[in-house]
Amino acid sequence: MAVPAAMELVDLALRATIAYERPDLGARLQHTRSRLEDPNVRVLVVGEFKQGKSQLVNALINAPVCPVDDDLATAVPTAVKYAESPAVTLIWEAAPGEQRPPRRTDVPIEQLARYVSEAGNPGNRQGLSRAEVGLPRNLLKDGLVLVDTPGVGGLGSAHGAATMATLPTADAVLLVSDASQEYTAPELEFLSVAMRLCPNVAGVITKTDLYPQWRRITDLDRGHRAAAGIRAELWGGAWGRRRAAVRSDDAELNAESGFAALVTYLRTEVLARADELDRRSTSQDVLAVADRMAAGMRAELAAQQNPEYAGALVADLEQARGRAAALKDRSARWQHTLNDGVQDLTADIDYDLRDRLRAIGREAEQLLDDGDPRDIWDQFSEWLEQQVASATSANFVWAGQRAEWLAGQVAEHFAADGNALLPALRTARCSDGGHVQRLEKPEDERMGFGQKLYVGARGGYGGMLMIGLATTLAGMALLNPLSIGAGLLFGGKTVREEQQRQKERRKAEAKTAVRKHIDEITFQVGKDSRDMLRALQRRLRDHFTALADELQTSIDSSVKAAQKAVSTDGTVRGRRIKDLEAELARITALEDRARALVAPKRKVLA
Repeated sequence: MAVPAAMELVDLALRATIAYERPDLGARLQHTRSRLEDPNVRVLVVGEFKQGKSQLVNALINAPVCPVDDDLATAVPTAVKYAESPAVTLIWEAAPGEQRPPRRTDVPIEQLARYVSEAGNPGNRQGLSRAEVGLPRNLLKDGLVLVDTPGVGGLGSAHGAATMATLPTADAVLLVSDASQEYTAPELEFLSVAMRLCPNVAGVITKTDLYPQWRRITDLDRGHRAAAGIRAELWGGAWGRRRAAVRSDDAELNAESGFAALVTYLRTEVLARADELDRRSTSQDVLAVADRMAAGMRAELAAQQNPEYAGALVADLEQARGRAAALKDRSARWQHTLNDGVQDLTADIDYDLRDRLRAIGREAEQLLDDGDPRDIWDQFSEWLEQQVASATSANFVWAGQRAEWLAGQVAEHFAADGNALLPALRTARCSDGGHVQRLEKPEDERMGFGQKLYVGARGGYGGMLMIGLATTLAGMALLNPLSIGAGLLFGGKTVREEQQRQKERRKAEAKTAVRKHIDEITFQVGKDSRDMLRALQRRLRDHFTALADELQTSIDSSVKAAQKAVSTDGTVRGRRIKDLEAELARITALEDRARALVAPKRKVLA
């Protein structure tokens, strides 16, 4: 949401760059203004399947937009944002390696369920990246965007890994869990990870009107969060009471539903903190621009006030100009730190991911060797998805932390060489995580009574014939007790061998399915990590290159101004000193407005 005071400050600074003929600084401020004009404040609604995520979104905006079903409902991420009239846009991202913009298609809002629900688009067969829904709602008017994420497989699954990749791009996360049971281990782990990747994280206990024991469940959840060291708000939500409160316009019933407090949280914490971040980054950008504009004036003022020292000042500025020019060179220290750091980090992250998943693969194969996939598959698949989700989450968190550390190192080296005021770097918006198929269940081949009879008869016939022929040498008939007994033994042995063969085939197919699933996870999560690091490299490279250009332009201006001051006579010098002091006073006033823009720090909620 654009902050009016920040927009006014940027416009004032833009007019100053035009007046002082610094178009290079104006380009930076244009980026700042574009960022302020982006109203989107993304809130991810996540959780295990069938916890009430879609109902929560519908209740918040008071409209049955996201499809709700007794079975698995949401198959495609659905972003609900403000629009003057209802509209739906379907988005297909380009495949990896394709250089083309996303494909967008508008459809009637009544047809949304055909594309984003499991009933209309099972397993996302249509390959949608996401859907965007526009609605005229006051809650969304300030830029709030609610993203209903797929719940198939829950947090401990491939979808959980894809959701984890989007956390750094979100302004807030709402973890949804219904009141039927207390938090599970994957939910607590997700909360812990989300706290490290997202500035605002809260929990919502849904369906409190359906479970009388919801208060006890909520107390238990608070205890689990406290034991895990997780500091996040926890709200209750009763969709039935919310709907009744809206119909009857009953404020008291609306408060009882829990949605009034949740809406207040979204407005006062999520939107307010986004505004605070906009204010802080805008203040830093304007301060940096003001410092660049004032640099030349300060140099000229020093030369005008002390002409005898102008020569030494020019010499110092010439040295500074050389250092500024060196900052843009590929051999600059910050360039080496950035390039080498990204290469090392990419290799480390890829190795860490593969190492974690290989260990899981080895343990999974051992479990399959020790049991029959037919008997343990449900428990095994749930265990595997939780292990994979945990490993990929840990890998992604580590990648994010290492990337932040690298950005700090690059900034340190640049500041040491360039002595520049460095604005805060903000994470760019990224596309939603890629779609990962669930673990495929091997084909379950069972031996029926007829098949057992056929296999047993086939094996028993050979045994009976062999022993029967041997006993005929002793004068016995072909069919005798020994040959019949041998036939039964051979038949039973053949049936057991066939059952063992089928079991070994099930194990082989299960292992193949596990390897395929892990390969797909490695490919998708590895791509997400590499994309993040490449984006980081480009942002840092462009950011610091632009800073180097600005620094060099400022120093060039300072050198020219100082050289010009040497040849100025006394009368003109006096007038010029007054002009420079007045201009610097205006820039100082601009800097004071930039510092005043920064809001005081908000108290951290328990």
